[in-house]
Amino acid sequence: MAAQALASAAFEEGGYAVAFPFFGSERRGAPVLAFTRIDKKPIRIKTQVYEPDFIVILDEGLIDSIDVAAGLKKGGMAIINTTRKPGEIDLGVDMKIATVDATGVALEVLKRPVTNSAILGAVAKATGIVSMKGIEKGIINVFGDRLGEKAGAMNAKAAQVAYDKTVIGESKGKKKTKGAVKWLPTVHEMLPGAAIGVQDTPAGKVGMGSMVENKTGSWKVFQPKYDKEICTNCLTCWWACPEGCIYRTKDKLEFDMSYCKGCGICANECPVDAIEMVRGEGQ
Repeated sequence: MAAQALASAAFEEGGYAVAFPFFGSERRGAPVLAFTRIDKKPIRIKTQVYEPDFIVILDEGLIDSIDVAAGLKKGGMAIINTTRKPGEIDLGVDMKIATVDATGVALEVLKRPVTNSAILGAVAKATGIVSMKGIEKGIINVFGDRLGEKAGAMNAKAAQVAYDKTVIGESKGKKKTKGAVKWLPTVHEMLPGAAIGVQDTPAGKVGMGSMVENKTGSWKVFQPKYDKEICTNCLTCWWACPEGCIYRTKDKLEFDMSYCKGCGICANECPVDAIEMVRGEGQ
């Protein structure tokens, strides 16, 4: 929706634009891509954008797992949802970076950690490719059409607040980055069935039980805060956790943050409120 709203904003200001998403795991919290092309003349290219002028990162947790700056043109810029300052971000190359706590803005204005409208305010301020007025119109067109007039207005307000809070600066690239390793097997290399076991591939382990290597804890915005003194050890949360992230010890519970997605079911089910969902560090 953010990509579509940006395209709508460009159209409102007399430009041409196309936008489309690219899904992997179509599930809330799973990493996804979206692309927007903007030009002053009709756009005939319909492919994925491989060499962007700007990249927009809605979850800074992706920075440590994906080479988000891959293909970025020289002189390009990154706009990142983070509580950190531009100089504290390292994407592997020297570049301009704009940062804004879009999650905080969304919680403040929308009361939900949905950042796709707030981040557009940062895009307007950092890039200048569209004005803030254009962004507001684009958000009302896309968000308002799908979610209603009131929701459109609230999302436009979130973008304005983020616009005012966006900080632009420089970042030095020091870390070494590497692209994701892909495994494209032939029919003879594929496992004949899940019961066979786990197979080692250039991209990691594949097969039954191999998802243990897919540490999905970076998906969360909120995480459980556990109070041992209140807990009665009834284990309701242990039974309810859909990811199996809660472990029993002799006198307390432990939470595996490597896999916890912050769904909040444990806190919702706890009969004595021994678990509270709080915003995670860096989120």
